[in-house]
Amino acid sequence: MIDAAGLRVMKAIADEGSFTGAALALGYSQPAISQMVRRLEQRTGTVLVERVGRNVRLTEAGQVLARHAVAVLSALDAAEEEVAAIAGLRAGRVRLMAFPSSSATLVPRALALVKERFPDVQVTFTEAEPPESLAALKAGECDLAVAFAYEGTDVGRGEEDMDLFVQHKLLDDEVRLALPHDHPLAEQDVVDLSTLSDDNWIAGCPRCRGHLLQLCSEAGFSPNVGFETEDYVAVLGLVAEGLGVALIPDLILRTAHHHDVVTRPIKPASRRTISVVTTTDLQRVPAVQATIDALVEAAKAKPRVLASN
Repeated sequence: MIDAAGLRVMKAIADEGSFTGAALALGYSQPAISQMVRRLEQRTGTVLVERVGRNVRLTEAGQVLARHAVAVLSALDAAEEEVAAIAGLRAGRVRLMAFPSSSATLVPRALALVKERFPDVQVTFTEAEPPESLAALKAGECDLAVAFAYEGTDVGRGEEDMDLFVQHKLLDDEVRLALPHDHPLAEQDVVDLSTLSDDNWIAGCPRCRGHLLQLCSEAGFSPNVGFETEDYVAVLGLVAEGLGVALIPDLILRTAHHHDVVTRPIKPASRRTISVVTTTDLQRVPAVQATIDALVEAAKAKPRVLASN
């Protein structure tokens, strides 16, 4: 029932000692000051100003409001300044989640761009695979999620309420076969997956190898997974030692290489779409949009990967 305008009037009356002085200090007319005082008295249910000749004096209740007005109005001014700083990209925080292979490629460049252009904007980063990152976005635990989806699937992996999200495509990421350099198929330009039914495979955890299982099933076999790791550097090391073959996205090969590993396109071809996901409301936050723009730019700036090492 007590608004900021009413508090400003009470403080001005206390400082100036009259309606006329308060009106001049605030840039209002005297009738407007009188009307605001009457409205505030109606809302509080008590007399706030006592008229003494040409001057006025605050009652005990009026003095209480004037005293609290100092702290309240200071807090409001500080809040307005902080909001203005966020809106003007002079401050702000963005919570970003991204899957591991993007954290070595897209994310560092995007974070550097934001820091260069808006040094007062803070972007925090946590690794998370979809759909965990999307669940965090839905729960309000992050502002942006960099996620991926293989052909024939969606970013949400069947999660509900995907219509709450807004997606910005960053790039298409081809999936390649990693082979030891002395593998019998290493000289082929394109490797048919059906010819690898007897090979040992290196893959991620059972929950994360659905794409490999689907591709191999379509090729007519079930892969013999002999080694399990989420670390693509370890994957390349295992492949280099001739312990198996693996599927590796181009995004990984932009930063991870091994001179004893050959990568080849596969038949049938496979690729995944990488996107940054947020909500309609969060997208309107300047710092969030600036981070999206930086991710889009980082994706475009990355060089293409050759079909072989």
